[in-house]
Amino acid sequence: MSDILVEKSDGIAIVTLNRPKQRNAVTYAMWCELAERFRAFDTDADIRAILLTGAGADFSAGADISEFDAVRGGAEESARYEVAVDAAGDAIYEVSKPTIAVLRGYCLGGAAHLAMSCDFRIAEESAVFGIPAARLSIVYGVSATKKLFSLVGVTEAKRILYSAKRFTADEALGNGFIDELADDATAAALDRANAMAANAPLTIRGAKFILNGCARGNLDETEADRLIDEASSSHDYAEGRKAFGEKRPPRFRGR
Repeated sequence: MSDILVEKSDGIAIVTLNRPKQRNAVTYAMWCELAERFRAFDTDADIRAILLTGAGADFSAGADISEFDAVRGGAEESARYEVAVDAAGDAIYEVSKPTIAVLRGYCLGGAAHLAMSCDFRIAEESAVFGIPAARLSIVYGVSATKKLFSLVGVTEAKRILYSAKRFTADEALGNGFIDELADDATAAALDRANAMAANAPLTIRGAKFILNGCARGNLDETEADRLIDEASSSHDYAEGRKAFGEKRPPRFRGR
């Protein structure tokens, strides 16, 4: 069975890390596949929102350290590995659809990067977070560290990275790492995804591009203006106005 499962239904894609016996530890091949999967979602008009979760009791224990001797043994291999990790995280971060991480059990190290790459993070009480890079003499990657900083601020990011200590779901809600705590994170994520999937895809695409650019400090205002103009001249803008006048739900097409 595949290490990454994808289920599509009613405009929602659910991506599942599928190595429960290994606490869904992510292999090099899985980092590469995640990047490919999320890039493909960007051009799939049938997908309006995406959930990322793990099989069994955990989201993911992070990178599969057991393969490091083979795939990350020295500086050259480590650089290639980090490129793959960042490509996966950035494909999730940059996909134009809303993304929600569904978190339970372990969310550690590289898995935290995956979770932070999503627009939203919904966790259950069982979730445990941490970035143990300081226990492995690894410098957490630039892309991942920028995402951590944008969520929790510089002082809390330093505490998390310097200490390598784990923190609870309640602490994650308090420091901004997650944005919702739920008894059933999957159900809560599906409720949120369905609500967003009914809205205009071009609006969400533009808003996500602008907000991500603001968060990273590298907003391309020319591209932002293009997305604004594209939405203003779209079928969906005309449909939204027509539906408002007719007092009915709009039927958006994403164009």
